[in-house]
Amino acid sequence: MDDLIEGGGTAPGDNAPEFSVSDITSAIKRTLEGAFGRVRVRGEIGRVVRARSGHLYYDIKDDRNVINCTTWKGQAAGLGMEPEEGLEVIVTGRLSAYGPQSRYNLNVDRMEVAGEGALMALLEKRRKALAGEGLFDEGRKQRLPFLPEVIGVVTSPTGAVIRDILHRLRDRFPRPVLIWPVAVQGARCAPEVTAAIRGFNALPAGGPIPRPDLIIVARGGGSLEDLWGFNEESVVRAAADSQIPLISAVGHETDTTLIDHAADWRAPTPTAAAERAVPVRLDLLQWLQGQEAVLSRGMTQTLTLRRQRLGDLSRALPRPETLLDTARQRLDLASLTLAPALRQRASEARARADRAASLLRPGLERSIAARRLSLGRAAAQLTPAALQRLVRDGRARLTREASRLDPARAARQRQEAATRLADLGARLDRAADAVRKAHQSRLDALARLHQTLGYTETLKRGYAVVRDAEGVVTRKADAQRAAALEVEFADGRLAVRPADAPPKPVKPARAKKADPSSDQGSLF
Repeated sequence: MDDLIEGGGTAPGDNAPEFSVSDITSAIKRTLEGAFGRVRVRGEIGRVVRARSGHLYYDIKDDRNVINCTTWKGQAAGLGMEPEEGLEVIVTGRLSAYGPQSRYNLNVDRMEVAGEGALMALLEKRRKALAGEGLFDEGRKQRLPFLPEVIGVVTSPTGAVIRDILHRLRDRFPRPVLIWPVAVQGARCAPEVTAAIRGFNALPAGGPIPRPDLIIVARGGGSLEDLWGFNEESVVRAAADSQIPLISAVGHETDTTLIDHAADWRAPTPTAAAERAVPVRLDLLQWLQGQEAVLSRGMTQTLTLRRQRLGDLSRALPRPETLLDTARQRLDLASLTLAPALRQRASEARARADRAASLLRPGLERSIAARRLSLGRAAAQLTPAALQRLVRDGRARLTREASRLDPARAARQRQEAATRLADLGARLDRAADAVRKAHQSRLDALARLHQTLGYTETLKRGYAVVRDAEGVVTRKADAQRAAALEVEFADGRLAVRPADAPPKPVKPARAKKADPSSDQGSLF
């Protein structure tokens, strides 16, 4: 190394020795390893990467510089702890150089905690302050919709995160997706994420741009510095104030940011957020088919049990024929007695009608005769001759009275009397006509009543009157005993003889009286 330094100080044009790149890097490596050897370094762990081979690569940093650290797979078991980003530690190892990349690094074989890092201390302080305001309370968290109609995604439009989310949604249950592009790290991250969350909430329902039913804030993994935008207070408050359910999918499963505490649900990865956002369509179809099968089996079993129960109950019931036997028997008995009862009632009604007619006929005839006589006398009194006679008598009486009065007054009285007499005559004529019409109407009504109540009208309805030598016959036994019967119909009478009537006895011839003039005596 001293030769290299001295050679580097020769004047231009001198025959200075030439070294290869490998010689230089080897010399630097030997110098570092010889000058420092084994060292202890205090700093904050930055980026941590575990390779597939099992080696650990991470950084130790302070506020100005960074040292790359390496822990080989064989050394990791004796390290004493797992490196965690943001943790302030004291590491012990050997300082060396890596020529292919012109970098020096610290091979760490021992690690111990030195205290919380500056960023972690700030993060914890902010978390406690926001938690004290109740922004992380479980009571504030909303229930995620089972199957959202529209999903809003806040992420970078060029990263692998959005492709993973869209691919997973398409595989499970395709839904319309609104992407709000934002910067996911750096100084512009926090304001753009805050504006995106509040912008989705400001969309009106039913507007030209559909309002999402669910918001996913997503970003891939990274260091604490890379994810620091999601720890900003503005982002956390926007997530807590969101009226739309929100899923936080920032970083990997081991990464934790403050938006995870304020979100309604925290997903370990963006892919897990897509899986939580929508169900699997095929699983839903299978579930529906299973429920349909359960419902079908339940209905079949229920119908079978009801049918069996109905059969058991039906066997305990009597047969329908036995239920109707008693009623059918009563109906038969009633039908047998109905016809004779109807005939008897008709006969009794007919007899009562005949008796009423026989009693009514003489009274009607006498009443009609009396009314006709009275009407005749009234009509005789109202003849023109009688009226004229009354008028002449009245005029004569007035003339006699007028002869004893003043001529003018008498003339006036005669005029008034003549007027009253003429008016009286007109009134008498009208009264006579009214009385005659009233009596005639009454007489016609009585005649119609007599005609209606008479048995002749009954004969027109299909009935008949049976008579024998003694009068009307109303019983079968009387008709059988009668020697001859006469049946009166509506259009005439017919003489009949009962079929079972006994033959008419032949009366013996009477013996002739002996003629007194004959000499021969009677043999009887």
